[in-house]
Amino acid sequence: MADQGFSSTVQRLARLKEAFGNELELVSEDGSTEPFRILAEYRIGAEAYAALQTPAMRKEDEIAFFKVAEQPGGELSLESIDDEDEWESAAEAYDELLFEQE
Repeated sequence: MADQGFSSTVQRLARLKEAFGNELELVSEDGSTEPFRILAEYRIGAEAYAALQTPAMRKEDEIAFFKVAEQPGGELSLESIDDEDEWESAAEAYDELLFEQE
């Protein structure tokens, strides 16, 4: 099996599920909330990421990726991934996790 660089460094996490269950609500810029299902949480090197999906996104087979940050006091927060290369790395690592499950 060829090493794709990131496969050996992807570590599955469950901190979000432990804190929120299988779903969490995110507040949009307009102040409305939307439920997101937690598909996976994982670490690549020093950074942690989450793959989330709303019911509408599921119909379109779309997934949102966020960076998971730990705040002082241990509270977890989600941050948008603005860097395209970082987003690609998060998406590829998620695909690797799915491949390992099969």
